[in-house]
Amino acid sequence: MVKIYESSTEVIKDVVSGSTIMIGGFGICGIAENLLRALYNSGSDKLNLITLTAHIDGYGVGKLIDAKRVKSMIASYIGENKEVERQYFNGEIEIDLIPQGTFAERMRAQGVGIPAFYSPVGVGTEVAEGKEVRVINGKEYILEEALGADFAFVKAWKADTKGNLVYRKTAKNFNPVMATAGKITIAEVEEIVPAGELDPNEIDTPGIYVQRLVKGEFFEKKIERLTLKK
Repeated sequence: MVKIYESSTEVIKDVVSGSTIMIGGFGICGIAENLLRALYNSGSDKLNLITLTAHIDGYGVGKLIDAKRVKSMIASYIGENKEVERQYFNGEIEIDLIPQGTFAERMRAQGVGIPAFYSPVGVGTEVAEGKEVRVINGKEYILEEALGADFAFVKAWKADTKGNLVYRKTAKNFNPVMATAGKITIAEVEEIVPAGELDPNEIDTPGIYVQRLVKGEFFEKKIERLTLKK
């Protein structure tokens, strides 16, 4: 049964130092900015983050990185954040960069109870170092383990009081798969409606995966790269 909280501060109060947290989003599109703001204000540090990107300097995950509160990251791309690059090359943060498809499938596997799977991605490269390699039908594959976390921070457009979630357009991205892979999934939404009001055919994440729900206080929705027609 989902529990609805009054504030972002209250809903993340037990996310302590050293926690492992999945952060939904693609770049800064579809990130739980209110939860990340509350996490920054909480003072928790030595955080282990699972996030597709490092967001941008001074915003989202970037703000936690600026404050040196992130111990490690599992990600696919960090190129939009100069500070995380600086910290990485100076040995101040641990980063495990993995292919984006593998990143998604490892979380999906966790959500459906599959402990590991074989993948052809990364065979013969640094990605395969230290991993089991198996030949299947004459082709090499590496064993990838499922990826879970203590908490998953996801951002949805609408929710009902049962925790069913609807995402909006490209803001959907990695949020649904992360919602299934966290031990405790916390959903930040823009609107909460009564149970039964959402069209069942439009529900992206069933409420069974969501333990906590909060309506975000303020949505800044920054643009990562502003492109204007000439």
